[in-house]
Amino acid sequence: MRNPFKPTAGATPPLLVGRDEVLEEIEESIDDGPGAPARWATFTGARGVGKTVLLTEVAHRARAHGWTTLSETATPGVSARISAALASALTERGQAVQPESATSLRERFVTLLDLLDEDEVGLMITVDEVHNAAREDLREITATFQHLVTERRNVAMVLAGLPSSLSDLLNDDVLTFLRRATPFTLSDVALPAVQGAFLETITTAGRRITEPALASITEATGGYPFMIQLVGYHVWRKATGDLIDEEAAALGIPAARKRLGSMVHATALADLSNVDRTYLVAMAQDDGPSKTSDIAARLGESMGYASVYRTRLLAAGVIRPAGYGRVDFALPYLREYLRDHAVHEEMTNRVLDE
Repeated sequence: MRNPFKPTAGATPPLLVGRDEVLEEIEESIDDGPGAPARWATFTGARGVGKTVLLTEVAHRARAHGWTTLSETATPGVSARISAALASALTERGQAVQPESATSLRERFVTLLDLLDEDEVGLMITVDEVHNAAREDLREITATFQHLVTERRNVAMVLAGLPSSLSDLLNDDVLTFLRRATPFTLSDVALPAVQGAFLETITTAGRRITEPALASITEATGGYPFMIQLVGYHVWRKATGDLIDEEAAALGIPAARKRLGSMVHATALADLSNVDRTYLVAMAQDDGPSKTSDIAARLGESMGYASVYRTRLLAAGVIRPAGYGRVDFALPYLREYLRDHAVHEEMTNRVLDE
């Protein structure tokens, strides 16, 4: 039996769980016509929360409405790639296209939208991994999209990125139109929904699962979308026959946690400064939410100094508020990962600081 779980970054799972409200709002905006709020939207959230998967589903649903879709990633040159994609779409419809040097991005958009209007359909653009590296491209794309919205064209666009990346762009004086986008902050999925998704996916794929095993793997995900796929994948691998039992769960969960560390935690930490990581190691000394005053004391710094890094880590989506004066980890098992790697982390910081 083929493993139904897909723990690969951006891969579409067999069942998209916990995102119905977001998708319904965007589909309603497609139906409601120009000016509907979710035709201009942003997805943000921590790594592994499912931003790319949701963008893929948005494009899929737009196509189901007969719309043309363009999907890109916000690396430098994204504006030129969108322009080329527009040219390809026009060529497919038998429209002669002038060289890029002789026509603007806006003109290509308008020409394609005119053709789509004849069929009473529109254009959906999705842009993933939005960040500062493509700021100039995003300025051009956003300015062009703003004109199209003002002209009430049948167009929609959804951008996705980490909280810190979108926050930086929202503060750009030239990208003020971005602040008018409908924001969707993606968070963890409720455990009852996770349990239902596990049960449906496993039974549809031809296996059964015991109730204790189902409860165990559900709890192990913490509601974190990428962990749902990791746990499901590794538990499925460890099972024998057509039954997933407690033994398979007991073997698969640690394997999933290990892979989460290499695929998500290590990547998230690599993007942080030495002091950011030291702040997290100080947090990891607690079994639950940490007092910010305790973290400052462990760092040997003032509350003001520590708060700078607290703000940075909140913006990066690595930690989250947990009540007045407290913070907790936003990524599941990051505390345990840091405890396992804290000595190495401290040694690395010392070498870099020297």
